[in-house]
Amino acid sequence: MYRYDEFDAAFVADRLNQFSDQVARRLSGELTEEQFRIHRLMNGVYLQLHAYMLRIAIPYGTLSSRQLRKLAYIARRFDKGFGHFTTRQNIQFNWPALKDVPEILSELASVEMHAIQTSGNCIRNVTADHFAGASADEIEDPRPYAEILRQWSSIHPEFTYLPRKFKLALSGSPHDRAAIQVHDIGYQLVKNDKGETGFAVYVGGGLGRTPMVGHKIRDFLRVEDLLAYTQAIVRVYNLEGRRDNKYKARIKILVHEKGVEAMREAVEAEFAAEKSELLALPAGEVERIQAYFAPPALQERAEASLAVEARRARDPAFAAFVDTNVAKHKRAGYGVLTMSLKPIGGIPGDATAEQMELVADIAETFSHDEIRVSHEQNLVLPHVALDDLPAIYDALKADGLATANAGLVSDIISCPGMDYCSLATARSIPVAQRISERFGEGARAKDIGALKIKISGCINACGHHHVGHIGVLGLERKGVETYQLTLGGSGDEACTLGDITGPGFSYDDVVDAIETVVDTYMGLRADAQEDFLTAYRRVGMAPFKKALYERDSGADI
Repeated sequence: MYRYDEFDAAFVADRLNQFSDQVARRLSGELTEEQFRIHRLMNGVYLQLHAYMLRIAIPYGTLSSRQLRKLAYIARRFDKGFGHFTTRQNIQFNWPALKDVPEILSELASVEMHAIQTSGNCIRNVTADHFAGASADEIEDPRPYAEILRQWSSIHPEFTYLPRKFKLALSGSPHDRAAIQVHDIGYQLVKNDKGETGFAVYVGGGLGRTPMVGHKIRDFLRVEDLLAYTQAIVRVYNLEGRRDNKYKARIKILVHEKGVEAMREAVEAEFAAEKSELLALPAGEVERIQAYFAPPALQERAEASLAVEARRARDPAFAAFVDTNVAKHKRAGYGVLTMSLKPIGGIPGDATAEQMELVADIAETFSHDEIRVSHEQNLVLPHVALDDLPAIYDALKADGLATANAGLVSDIISCPGMDYCSLATARSIPVAQRISERFGEGARAKDIGALKIKISGCINACGHHHVGHIGVLGLERKGVETYQLTLGGSGDEACTLGDITGPGFSYDDVVDAIETVVDTYMGLRADAQEDFLTAYRRVGMAPFKKALYERDSGADI
């Protein structure tokens, strides 16, 4: 795990002092809210529906137990006892008093954390695969490169005031768990025919009111050219991106209007013109950063012991948890454990202070002091011995963190919607809760299999509904909440945007509509192993549309 050096510590301290002064000037009335706005956004402070909200960066989703305990302390001391983990691998506190924000930031700085560039028209928190460094299918851990990009982009003088926000994501595995193709820049680690590691480069992805899948503009970029090529992309965008209309200011619009080939040519020309030794990554520096992310010294182990198998045999709930929430590790005898923040009927992504402290304790004891935040709003223990699973499960179960639903129908991504967000046009959280309660985590959910439901409470798509197998978009129509369904989206390596089913459904009818979609899938799948996305891609929209709109659903055209 990366540790701050003297520069990092001084950088964060300087920003804290600066922002503390800005907060004091706002509280005294010297700054108006409009004058204060640009300062608070660059420090992760939003003005939401009911209160200020503080968004804290968790670079590439990696946390230590010490850091998670500090987040628990902040939740208890300055908020209402919980925090909300987001699809950008950040955590949000929804109820801090503005006067307390400098103290919160000081507490964060004491554990090498901050909220810088979690908002504003700048390069945001760099995200990565939450199984990085552990997954059996990994080519290479992408987090060292994410850290290099984080250092390079922090308060970059040229890219602090871009046309709009800018997001980078990296994946180190052929199976993309970081949704890189719906980011402004997505980097996929690959090997060339010489066995050298480099990056495939995607540009111009994004969701929101104009969703687009990113375009590959390079098949192979050498590691040493990572910063120079990133600079070339961002510079072309900074110079040519629209500033006259914030809805058309993202790089995806530039790529669309300019054309993919013209964009590639512009980036390559900028890259060739500005390429220099100053931006070339020295192998020694890459190795220095990689050393921070060296895997823990895992003992040699066989597969799970007879005692674990005996527990599986006599405890169906434990067996379901292991089957659903434990992924294959690159080392025999270990697993990657997802702790669901989606209890049945709960609020997706929320964790109490007590739950955070419990996870910190478990990570310290059983996972080499490391926790990950997934972009699917769950927490992950990346290095767990299979023989420790019974003890971990028992500890998690005692505090509501052992829901066996990772990747299943109740593992729902949801934005905060109208419960918190001033931009939302419909509720998201109650819809997620009702879907979760409808399908549960038992035999029915297991029979349905892999199914990603994603919910957004407005067109800004913070719930990533466009790339949900079933996407739900909440809108306001004539003063009434209406929910539009999309089907067939996916945020992985075969990234696709979902297709709109047709007219929307009322708040009262939307869960029934989703159940109709699921029941239709169950009736047409080729066999019990054919998952929803595969079935949808095979049969298309027609049978789902027929089932939805032949029923008396109250659909609102």
